[in-house]
Amino acid sequence: MSKILLIEDDVSFCKMLENFLVKKSYLVTTAFTAEEAKTKIKSQNFDLIITDLRLPNYDGIQLMSEFKSAYPTIPVILMTGYSDVNTAVKAIKNGAADYISKPFNPEEVLLVIANTLKFPVSSIANNTIVTTAKNHNSSDGEVVLGISGASKKLTEYIQLVSPTDMSVLIIGESGTGKEVIAKSIHQNSPRKNNNFIAVDCGAIPKELAASEFFGHLKGSFTGAINDKIGCFEAANKGTLFLDEIGNLSYENQIQLLRALQERKIKPVGSNKEINVDIRIITATNEDLREAVKNGTFREDLYHRINEFSIQSPSLIERDGDLMIFADFFLSKANQQLNKNIIGFSTEVVTIFENYRWPGNLRELQNIIKRATLLSQGDFIEKSTLPFEVFQIETKFTSDFSLIENEKDAILNALEQAKNNKSEAAKLLKINRKTLYNKLKQHDIN
Repeated sequence: MSKILLIEDDVSFCKMLENFLVKKSYLVTTAFTAEEAKTKIKSQNFDLIITDLRLPNYDGIQLMSEFKSAYPTIPVILMTGYSDVNTAVKAIKNGAADYISKPFNPEEVLLVIANTLKFPVSSIANNTIVTTAKNHNSSDGEVVLGISGASKKLTEYIQLVSPTDMSVLIIGESGTGKEVIAKSIHQNSPRKNNNFIAVDCGAIPKELAASEFFGHLKGSFTGAINDKIGCFEAANKGTLFLDEIGNLSYENQIQLLRALQERKIKPVGSNKEINVDIRIITATNEDLREAVKNGTFREDLYHRINEFSIQSPSLIERDGDLMIFADFFLSKANQQLNKNIIGFSTEVVTIFENYRWPGNLRELQNIIKRATLLSQGDFIEKSTLPFEVFQIETKFTSDFSLIENEKDAILNALEQAKNNKSEAAKLLKINRKTLYNKLKQHDIN
């Protein structure tokens, strides 16, 4: 087991990272100051040092230089904020093994450590649902582990329900990654070695739904020029994901319910029933309970598909996760476009944190991919961003308007939330960091 000296003055963050690394089979010794680190390295042998760039009463670069001089065989990894990335790049030229930008994907830490210690990544990163942010491929089921409460709850639910065979209903806004969640459940289930079949119910004409679900025989209807295997049969022994299930017609809902109840299907034009063993995962961006009340969605089907429900949080609800996802999408864009962009300028980070992100993760990914293509330097700059990220929404909710009277809107939100800043930020549809900046800007205690 490799021994790591972790130097970080933020106690809670240090303990969180320590626990994570210990779970990944590392021996970790922590130090909250440079002096404490110097004392511990004299009495113990370490294979790796991970240190924050900014320490109380000490410069991380200077500490690294001292360690490299006294212990030249021990590699040093720096942890940095975005504003310090340029410094970290210079530090690598002066002997640092690598650096990690905060906030970071925990799996990225594993990858950097593995590369530094020359261990194969698979030996330390197995049995996780997190995709590495660097050198990853475009395989399905990429779930990035966030640090927000919403992300932790999502991860917990995925881990709980994946080993079961329960039907799962994923609820969330468009662009929040519902299909990615479904793929992750599949890949962490006993069915992972069988097919994952995804169907967009909103794209199927109701006349062809039976054929799409159950298949058809040649000549069974006009246009059926060949036999076709339906998605139920294709997903046999695996998982069938039905996206936007609320778009199915009432007639198609009846057909689907019968197949789910009996686990038997009959292709269009056939008299032969086929047994299927599938797990059903569905997703919707609408309130199916309201649809049941309105009579547009069958109640019996709703209960059949909703043995366990998972909320796919919007990006604005994932307070603190924004730049973790941005890092992940930048790594994907770098690989897809054969680029080597290091990160984001401080100005871009601020713009990202102040933007509403109505398109959620899909919008963030698209914007970063576009910016990566346009970037000529080492960092994503403001000039590469599309105009919409600079637009201020005139109305975040019916009650709060940040453009008409920002200070009053914030005060009203705080009053309604009983001075709970996290709740006030949700009412204003901004993240907590943006709210703190606004409080300071308007001199609100």
